[in-house]
Amino acid sequence: MSTNEPLSRTPLYDLHVELGAKIVPFAGYQMPVQYPSGIIREHNHTRTQAGLFDVSHMGQVRLSGPDAAAALETLAPMDMIGLPVGNQRYALFTNDQGGILDDLMVANSGGDSLFVVVNAACKQQDIAHMKAHLSGRCQVEELADRALLAIQGPAAAAVMTRLAPETGKMIFMAHGLVTLVGAPCFISRSGYTGEDGFEISVPAEKAEALARLLLAQPEVAPIGLGARDSLRLEAGLCLYGHDIDATTTPVEASLLWSLSKSRRRDGARPGGYPGAEVILEHIEKGVTRQRVGFLPQGKMPVRDGAEVVDASGRMVGKITSGGFGPTLGGPAAMGYVETALAVVGTPLNALVRGKPVPIAVAKTPFVPQRYYRG
Repeated sequence: MSTNEPLSRTPLYDLHVELGAKIVPFAGYQMPVQYPSGIIREHNHTRTQAGLFDVSHMGQVRLSGPDAAAALETLAPMDMIGLPVGNQRYALFTNDQGGILDDLMVANSGGDSLFVVVNAACKQQDIAHMKAHLSGRCQVEELADRALLAIQGPAAAAVMTRLAPETGKMIFMAHGLVTLVGAPCFISRSGYTGEDGFEISVPAEKAEALARLLLAQPEVAPIGLGARDSLRLEAGLCLYGHDIDATTTPVEASLLWSLSKSRRRDGARPGGYPGAEVILEHIEKGVTRQRVGFLPQGKMPVRDGAEVVDASGRMVGKITSGGFGPTLGGPAAMGYVETALAVVGTPLNALVRGKPVPIAVAKTPFVPQRYYRG
């Protein structure tokens, strides 16, 4: 998106302003970065009660037709054919070099229909990518008339069960259709905070009514992009464009768990997606760098872009996400380091304004994930 193009607004923009949000440009949209309570209180509220996030800037797409799942497998190294109705899966689009074009969520809605959610910054390129490669085999329809809300936190299940009792039976990564504020909503038990929660696709004209209904529940508070970032960092979750991008493969990114066994060399449908040979070779022979967690030894956060060096000052990696973790009670970071050094406890340094800050390779997530698996 060019810097000259006007910023878009989600259907909840006026509500954010009414609630006193600080609005910032993000992925081509005017988005709330925080509300008057501040980022740390918003973060802590999500960890202890329930936070409401506006994620309507993300792209929503329906793929339909009897060949939709098989078609999508030509773009992603995941098992889409075997995805059960009512389930959702984390997926990746890859390029011919094995790099990651985007990470996304795919749900089997039944009736030969897949519901796909893509990142805001990659939305237009992802939709164009799907239309260019899949249109001959299935219908690719952008659902531009829908908003997307996320309710996250340990009280999210109680809130949603109160409003739609059938959601109480859902487990992590389940997907279904419920009625909220008189409208048909796609809902999944998922989110990007490490907490239990739900993501709700709602018709745009009903988005504000749903947001107000959720905010009227005593456990729920509005949460902005600032806390969303600190929550996902503590949970060890990647941010596209920072921790993963078109130059990193899933194996380098420590996302091997997401590559379905059926699509690997000894699987039922090996390869067949862009960059398959590169990725399969990385699985078999290993990689020279690895995404890891880092814990700075002290109170100073290390930020995206900082170089990682060894004791001799040799550059051995780079920080891709970093900041203060309110639940952790200190700074945390993620990034890439030479594979030989990707061992928990390895002491290194991050260069902050030219000065070395001691860090140690650490296991992620930094804060335990609390998804509801039944």
